[in-house]
Amino acid sequence: MPGSDLELLTEAARESGEIARRFWKQAPDTWHKAEGAGPVTEADMAIDAMLHDKLRAARPDYGWLSEETEDDPARLAARRVFIIDPIDGTRAFIEGSRDFAHSLAVAEDGEITAAVIYLPMHDRMFTASRDDPEARLNGRPIHARTRAKADGATVLAAKCNFRPEHWPGGLPPVKPAFRSSIAYRLALVGEGRFDAMLTLRPTWEWDIAAGSLIAQKAGAVVTDLAGQRPRFNRPEPHLGGLIAASPPLHETLRQGLRG
Repeated sequence: MPGSDLELLTEAARESGEIARRFWKQAPDTWHKAEGAGPVTEADMAIDAMLHDKLRAARPDYGWLSEETEDDPARLAARRVFIIDPIDGTRAFIEGSRDFAHSLAVAEDGEITAAVIYLPMHDRMFTASRDDPEARLNGRPIHARTRAKADGATVLAAKCNFRPEHWPGGLPPVKPAFRSSIAYRLALVGEGRFDAMLTLRPTWEWDIAAGSLIAQKAGAVVTDLAGQRPRFNRPEPHLGGLIAASPPLHETLRQGLRG
């Protein structure tokens, strides 16, 4: 049995990838969740079931929060909790894109202590832990960019985040970019391939739990729109948007949103 939480999550992420590969481009059964919560596939559910059995067997005293499992308030009494998105970027998965991810994290007293984002079709494993000063990609340290100005900065976000009504003083001269998986967006900021990511709508914990620690350990600042560091395992498990960027660029973007 893996010794550390990070080792456990890494092993589980690879097993998730094996399941995803079996369903990818094989027209998996797909349906839409209630209240416009988006699509889900039989692959999501198979991965969720495997992760629940594997992780809870290894850490039976940990709570459980997953996008594809009905929420159990008992998690609120647990000091440590798994926060899981079996497939982040389900729409990309359905469309046959390679840019979907498995996002696995452990939170302790509201703080993420171990994090893994795995893109099985690229074999890219992003990891971070509270005890390691650096975030890593396939075992190698990664570092966020240090850009200070918004002019020309590459920002990962859905198109709706760049609408003029969100930027009272005008949209900064950034270069928009997009990836379907929010977890992957955070990892890409940590890797230094993009300058920033943001999402202005309420964001579920399972979308950002792993990526928030990876980006932070790589040197980025990660906060909600009010400038507060995210806390996890909340009774209502979502946050009011998210911004991740180098310290000066983070503040520039946040102030631009406030006007």
